[in-house]
Amino acid sequence: MKRLKWPSWLPIDPYILLLLGTVGLAALLPARGTGAEVASGASTAAIAFLFFLYGARLSTREAMDGVRHWRLHITVLACTFVLFPLLGLAARGLEPVLLNHSLYTGLLFLTLVPSTVQSSIAFTSMARGNVPAAICAGSFSSLVGIVLTPLLAAVLLGSSGGGFSADSLLKIVLQLLVPFLAGQLLRRWIGGFIARHKKVLGYVDRGSILLVVYTAFSEGMVQGIWHQVSPLRLGGLLAVEAVLLAVMLAITWYGSKALGFNREDRIAIQFAGSKKSLASGLPMASVLFGAHASLAVLPLMLFHQMQLMVCAVIAKRRSRDPEAEQPVSPAPAAESRIAVGTGTRSG
Repeated sequence: MKRLKWPSWLPIDPYILLLLGTVGLAALLPARGTGAEVASGASTAAIAFLFFLYGARLSTREAMDGVRHWRLHITVLACTFVLFPLLGLAARGLEPVLLNHSLYTGLLFLTLVPSTVQSSIAFTSMARGNVPAAICAGSFSSLVGIVLTPLLAAVLLGSSGGGFSADSLLKIVLQLLVPFLAGQLLRRWIGGFIARHKKVLGYVDRGSILLVVYTAFSEGMVQGIWHQVSPLRLGGLLAVEAVLLAVMLAITWYGSKALGFNREDRIAIQFAGSKKSLASGLPMASVLFGAHASLAVLPLMLFHQMQLMVCAVIAKRRSRDPEAEQPVSPAPAAESRIAVGTGTRSG
């Protein structure tokens, strides 16, 4: 029998549908009492294991080989961790007209998470851009984000009711950074096993994220925080995110041209510098926001689907660009192993 495949013409990532289904399950059957305690413990363990796998996948030596293109990586990091947060802070003026406090907090949080890996590589390849640079840029962003995202969240969200404290940062260290470093230390012995079972572990990654989403939205349902969101607020959030994405796509494309990058590098910068990682953001939000994580990750989930749809259109258009005379050679197999993401299209 032939294996069923997701129709390529459908604009929605199938993993997004799984996430939405998980949200629906949490709305209908939220975990309560002992079940909530079990789900919370399993979610904590899943997050730690997720970042352990991230560390075990990342080849430090190969990642350092990409430092020679430092101008491109600095540009992507600046877009991800400087320009995005500045735009997020500028959106504070929209509260409470378009966004309530909880949605604005989630919007600001999404501007702090690292860039995607898989989808950035896929779109860069489709548009005939610099694929090796996209691999390195996404990997560096994920690596830096493990430390920088919680620090930025503590500084920018601590005074806005995000509930951040030294205890929150300690949880980040114990649940994210320590497992990541453990994976790096053990990579010498388990790297081969990870590579051989990449597909199976990819399902573990995705299952872990679904568990995190279920736990977060279950807590939100029990706390009754969804009464804070109206259809009008959701419409306002989508409009704000559409503007945010458009601004970042324009800045990364025209700004990189002004900095003197060639076409292939500009493509890598645009796709790596304008996108945010659902795979990294969801576990971090669960640790940082606790019972309020469901509203905190809602803007990120919506933005993630929006960026996939918009960037797919842009990538197809770039692939037909008259300037694209010669396709960029695909990344060597060894170099492609440095990606940090979950192995899913969701990035």
